Amino acid sequence: MLTGEGAEMQILVDADACPVVIREILYRAAQKRGTKLTLFANQSFQVPASPLISLYQVAKGPDMADHEIAARVTRGDLVITADIPLASEVLEKGALVVTPRGERHTANNIRQRLQMRDFMETMRASGQHAGGPPPLDQSDRKTFADQLDRLLTLAEKSL
Repeated sequence: MLTGEGAEMQILVDADACPVVIREILYRAAQKRGTKLTLFANQSFQVPASPLISLYQVAKGPDMADHEIAARVTRGDLVITADIPLASEVLEKGALVVTPRGERHTANNIRQRLQMRDFMETMRASGQHAGGPPPLDQSDRKTFADQLDRLLTLAEKSL
């Protein structure tokens, strides 16, 4: 079962680093599926006027949105984040995790991804490696939309 006892899946988004095109896919999916969507960010931006969609503005500061998501997530929720430590924390609470590129974090792969993240952080600190991931492209958007659709369909079937 993907959701908590009797509860419907909700989507929680680490929105500060979530590309606008991915947020737009999420808005459409929430409306189409009747799924509650909450975006957490330390800056304000427009979201569609809908009882299903809300923006929760957190205090300024590092990881404030992450802390709020971790505090509110429940078993079976879907979290959208590129933050690997946050992904690890919400997986422990029984949530599902997808990056804005459509990659699924699971209990089976999160430890390896945490180790790679730590390794890359060490490389950057030593000046050996600079830069981040490449810009989001059309195939990333499609991968995300397909993964989102797959997980929302599974959640609906489990109710």
